[in-house]
Amino acid sequence: MKLHFSPGPSQLYPTVPQHLVSAVRSEIGSISHRGEAFHTLFSDTVSHLRQLLSIPTDYQVVFLSSATEAMERIIEGAVEKSSYHLVNGAFSKLFFTVAQDLKKDATAYTFTDSDFDDARIQVPREAELICVTQNETSIGMALSGELFSLLKARYPDKLIAVDIVSSVPYITLDFSYVDFVFFSVQKGFGLPPGLGVLIMSPAAIAKVNQLAEKGKAMGSYHQLTKLLAGAGKFETPTTPNTLGIYLLNNVAQDMLFKGIHHIRNETEGKGKLLYSFFDNKEGFRPFILEKYRSQTVIVVEVKKGSKNVIDRLKKQGIIVGSGYKEHKEHHIRIANFPALSITDVQKLLSFL
Repeated sequence: MKLHFSPGPSQLYPTVPQHLVSAVRSEIGSISHRGEAFHTLFSDTVSHLRQLLSIPTDYQVVFLSSATEAMERIIEGAVEKSSYHLVNGAFSKLFFTVAQDLKKDATAYTFTDSDFDDARIQVPREAELICVTQNETSIGMALSGELFSLLKARYPDKLIAVDIVSSVPYITLDFSYVDFVFFSVQKGFGLPPGLGVLIMSPAAIAKVNQLAEKGKAMGSYHQLTKLLAGAGKFETPTTPNTLGIYLLNNVAQDMLFKGIHHIRNETEGKGKLLYSFFDNKEGFRPFILEKYRSQTVIVVEVKKGSKNVIDRLKKQGIIVGSGYKEHKEHHIRIANFPALSITDVQKLLSFL
């Protein structure tokens, strides 16, 4: 069996094989998304996610196909004219591009780890939504959760959307400061790809309904109003990834049994081991300054190029991610998700 340190899709959570067997035996892939069995599955999955991530009871949870779809649904459903974006890598730039593609008046604050300054965040008066990628998977830069309380204090009339794709379930997020939160399951939850989760605050829901009442164009497929109406009945407007929801439900339960505090402490312990190694290994250098280093996606610059390192690890059955886009030839990206144990990390480092 290979070890997948790729940052998504990544290593399957250890209990996934047994849950797949259970899904086949219970014929979960054939149940109707309008039936009682699916209603129970939807309700249970949302309940377990609420417990695991401390999602308030008045925040609504809906299921999508991916995190990228969540970006489009948010812009279509909650932005009438203008959005504002914090951009520091490929995925935060994607969120910005989605808004531009949908013909919104989108503006951005572009920064790196060496020049980020929250005082330079100047949200235009007309902007309705502030979009933040909390953990930028392309470069391994994480923004503190404290940023959201600061933004909400400065701009109480703005909605805030947060991408936690590669930091969930590790991240501790105070939902009272954010309005849209989204992720997909093929990273931190260690599941096959094909399922996205979108969480919405009462203020976000009110904005969506307001735009709908004004007759604003909100797309056709998976309109947020339809998703919300379905979620109220524990249903989806279209046939969903039932197997993905089933696996998410079970893995969320497994994580609750293990304990979210234990998972977070374990993640930090593995992260410390990885960063300590690369801080002291000749020919390697963590790409991000210590203050902003992600605990869940460790990005390392390889002085002589990354291809040889990636290829040699692959021969040992260890898969790491290459650099993203312009960093492809010089970076390796290493996932530090709950599916990977400290023993797995030690094995990776021993080969390096």
